[in-house]
Amino acid sequence: MTLWQGKSQRKTTGGRRRYSRKKRKFEISPDFEFPVIGDEKRKIKRVRGGNHKIRVVGERYANISTSEGVERVEIKNVSENPANPNYVQRNILTKGAIIETEKGKAKITSRPGQDGVVNAVLIEE
Repeated sequence: MTLWQGKSQRKTTGGRRRYSRKKRKFEISPDFEFPVIGDEKRKIKRVRGGNHKIRVVGERYANISTSEGVERVEIKNVSENPANPNYVQRNILTKGAIIETEKGKAKITSRPGQDGVVNAVLIEE
């Protein structure tokens, strides 16, 4: 289901707002696909201005930043997600999610649905 991100039909006072134009394509939000742990899959999405966003649909590895440098390690599962507790059960990767890896727990610092990559920082336990 797509969402229309234009103004409401009603004013804050409750009166009806009369539009001088119809809905526009740039006011419609895209259907969102959650980035999950699984087979590597990315989608390129054209956004306003002719720019592109790379969306992670499935990812198996994360780029972990440690004191030695950057390592690519396998993601086992999502252990905590402050955005939504339901995302933990569904293994959805978002910024701020705590993931379990081979090296230990790590916090995702990138936005996989926008950046097209999963970057994380190792958490000291």
